[in-house]
Amino acid sequence: MSYITLIGIVAAIITTTSFLPQVIKIYKTKNTKDISLSMYYLITSGIILWLVYGILVKDLPIIIANGVTFILVCSILVMKLKYK
Repeated sequence: MSYITLIGIVAAIITTTSFLPQVIKIYKTKNTKDISLSMYYLITSGIILWLVYGILVKDLPIIIANGVTFILVCSILVMKLKYK
């Protein structure tokens, strides 16, 4: 594995897991008052595009990272809409 691939994998892990604390906090508190709905619409759209890009260029780290991130941001978006 090249150091460039390793950097990409580490970056993917860090950025993907960065959404996990927010998911856990919202799930526990059921409070989404301070979460920006428009920000999550935008980030979800961007993640979808990165996922499509990863699929088109057949880049497994991009596909996996953005697939997992998509699930996390969608769960935040759903909870934001549910717990308004």
